[in-house]
Amino acid sequence: MIDVAVFGAGRIGKIHAANLIQQPGVNLKYVSDVNAEAAHAIATQSGAQVVDIETALADRSIGAVLIASSTDTHADLILRAVAAGKAIFCEKPVDLTLARAKACALAVAEAKVTCMIGFQRRFDPTFEALKVRLASGEIGEPEMLVVTSRDPGAPPVSYLKNSGGIFKDMLIHDFDIFRWILEDDAVSISATGSCLSDPTIAEAGDIDSAVVTIRTRRGRLCQINTSRRAAYGYDQRFEVLGSKGMLQAGNHKPTEVVSSTANNVSQDKPEHFFLERYRAAYAREIAHFFDVLINGGTVRTTIDDGVKALALAEAATLSWRENRTIDLSNNAINIQA
Repeated sequence: MIDVAVFGAGRIGKIHAANLIQQPGVNLKYVSDVNAEAAHAIATQSGAQVVDIETALADRSIGAVLIASSTDTHADLILRAVAAGKAIFCEKPVDLTLARAKACALAVAEAKVTCMIGFQRRFDPTFEALKVRLASGEIGEPEMLVVTSRDPGAPPVSYLKNSGGIFKDMLIHDFDIFRWILEDDAVSISATGSCLSDPTIAEAGDIDSAVVTIRTRRGRLCQINTSRRAAYGYDQRFEVLGSKGMLQAGNHKPTEVVSSTANNVSQDKPEHFFLERYRAAYAREIAHFFDVLINGGTVRTTIDDGVKALALAEAATLSWRENRTIDLSNNAINIQA
């Protein structure tokens, strides 16, 4: 039996806790959060105890911690968990600065503890099926990846001010998809953006719409288009053009019913938000994490993946702010937060 502590009892913490208690051989022992009411809500449903982080990390029975707290706490909690010898599952991003994320990765490597980063899209059944078919050679060599990633609406500006910006907060998932699907390294990245939905987002120093173009070492191309406003729902899809054809991964809908009448042909809009769209992916990633801890192996999304996605996010931020293409070949620049 693996005893686990969850740090963070917000909406993603609730999802992970609910999935965690479904795993055989896993016990949710502790929940910690600055919001005592939220922590007690999870504890009541799971039978866990509400304690502070120091108590949880000091308990030698705790084999793993699940970090779902605010982004600005991730690096500190990773380092403290490493020092305590705990296995770690941490939500993205590792940190808001590349230097601190690299320090975390170094600490994890030196301590030889398991550390998985929450890039749940790799566990989405549709995306994973596309990846398997791509690897089988169904469309030959991949040459171009086009990613569409749009939210139904922006989060509060108070959140955006501390999020690290759209490239670190939102597109970091898409940068991970790029690396996972094409299995190639970026040599250049160009990003542009606008604020089209809410002027207060611009006042906070951020944008709500962006387009990113990436060129890889093998000459492959990737374009990511994203918006924080899609009136029709959560728009998550991508396509891979290969030498022998194309593979597409589309949106999920609440049902697959199509109505055809004399007036129109209609079907459900996409799932409303990421909580619904990636419901299965969240369950599968937690199952994978504990399967590795119990049966051995390597986690599918490592802290190194988190560092590399963050490096692309920092480069995209720099490209947008300075209105220029960033050369990533041979570490041509020293990216700063």
